[in-house]
Amino acid sequence: MTNQEFNGGALSPEKNNLRRRKFGALLHSDPDDNNDFSSPRNSTAAMSSAPTNSATSSPYMSPWNHPSPFTKSPWIETVHPVEDDDNQYINFRKHGLIGSLVREEGHIYSLAASGDLLYTGSDSKNIRVWKNLKDFSGFKTNSGLVKAIVVLGDKIFTGHQDGKIRVWRFLGNKRKTHKRIGNLPTTGDYLKKSMNPKNYVEVRRNRNVPWVKHFDAVSSMSVDVDQGLLYSGSWDKTLKVWRISDSKCLESITAHDDAVNSVVAAFDGLVFTGSADGTVKAWRRELVDRNVKHVLVETLLKKENAITSLAVNARAAVLYAGSSDGLVNFWEREKHFMSYGGVLRGHKLAVLCLAVGGNLVLSGSADKSICVWRWEEGGVHTCVSVLTGHTGPIKCLAVEKGDHQHWIVYSGSLDKSVKVWRISEHAPSLKELQEP
Repeated sequence: MTNQEFNGGALSPEKNNLRRRKFGALLHSDPDDNNDFSSPRNSTAAMSSAPTNSATSSPYMSPWNHPSPFTKSPWIETVHPVEDDDNQYINFRKHGLIGSLVREEGHIYSLAASGDLLYTGSDSKNIRVWKNLKDFSGFKTNSGLVKAIVVLGDKIFTGHQDGKIRVWRFLGNKRKTHKRIGNLPTTGDYLKKSMNPKNYVEVRRNRNVPWVKHFDAVSSMSVDVDQGLLYSGSWDKTLKVWRISDSKCLESITAHDDAVNSVVAAFDGLVFTGSADGTVKAWRRELVDRNVKHVLVETLLKKENAITSLAVNARAAVLYAGSSDGLVNFWEREKHFMSYGGVLRGHKLAVLCLAVGGNLVLSGSADKSICVWRWEEGGVHTCVSVLTGHTGPIKCLAVEKGDHQHWIVYSGSLDKSVKVWRISEHAPSLKELQEP
């Protein structure tokens, strides 16, 4: 592809980095194999059980802090579509890189896709909004590094390094603006709880805080649309449950012995949490003494390495857990509960993020690659792609349904860029591509 001009900036070609190399045992899942590697815990929190200051415990803040060479245009490459006989646009490449979005706003720590809008959060405290892969708008939070973004309708929830959760509303395409409409907890609720000493909990030695507020970084959020609930996990070891309709904090659960790195609302009323303490736990909403509370159902995994990310395939009822030893463990729903299915081996360094689209599961890693696996009946997982091109660790992933049975994948990295990929759920496996 030759250099072209786009929005006044120079476009340079970027290779379609779909790695086609022999994987051996990495091409398939390793059922019922849960061997722990000896690599040290790679947590998004401090390595001790005691909480630490968020500003000093954030990983990967400097080792990959290389300046981006791209300054003129957010687009580094674009793929021009061709039109088929039915006037449907199709990509001339069925599988691989579409292009990259780059702005000089720091490392990308969070992504959320909703329709034709893409939200990106960075350590600049800005949230950038893209529409149809073009710079659309942005807003500044004044609340620290943006570690998590969740979109529900016209509401956007952002979780921050300083423990705050902001709530925003999109005011429409004409105004192109987002207005902050509140916080979690609300100021009134926080003040009300602060007046009663019984509402204080000890978070550190000689320090007590109201239980309704996170006192350390908000690392992950997930929405249960049917129940109208927002779940937030934090480095303060807690899982909090919020009612979206009135922004009320319904519960605060000390869920783990170390930082909660990931939370995901799943199927059958289950909620899963993963922590730097090496455990994956399952919770369910139940009626306890006339009150609805979340109770611990089971600890699915306990290992030496930190759990960094969780994702759920709701259609197949499969849970995935990425960890700092580079593995992705998974469980499948059976009659009574979750049954361990095996482990996916595809990375040399820590898995930092996971995302699911249809029967595809994607894992982003500190080794700068993204593995794409396809789930099939019987718990078999086949590796269909290894996506490369980032020059820093992959910190976040988002997936949106495309056309022609394709998925659009967004990957955010500590190289300060977002790459956009087109992935087919029915692509041949890497093993099939390598066969003569």
